[in-house]
Amino acid sequence: MLQDKEYLIRLAHTKMPFGKYKDYYLIDLPEHYVVWYQNKGFPKGKLGDMLQLVYELKLNGLEDLIRNIKKQYPK
Repeated sequence: MLQDKEYLIRLAHTKMPFGKYKDYYLIDLPEHYVVWYQNKGFPKGKLGDMLQLVYELKLNGLEDLIRNIKKQYPK
């Protein structure tokens, strides 16, 4: 469970490393962009895993969960 908490904290502070939305927090990426990745295929590795989780969170209206974590656990 501690690993899950740490992963969500890391997700809350991770920024997009490239592209049009470079330096946006992953949770703040526009929904259409995350859906585009869902259709195109997520990148391999940690970034892809995190984007996939962001997709699921947005799909279920849970973005505020990550935004609250970002406020509660500042970097």
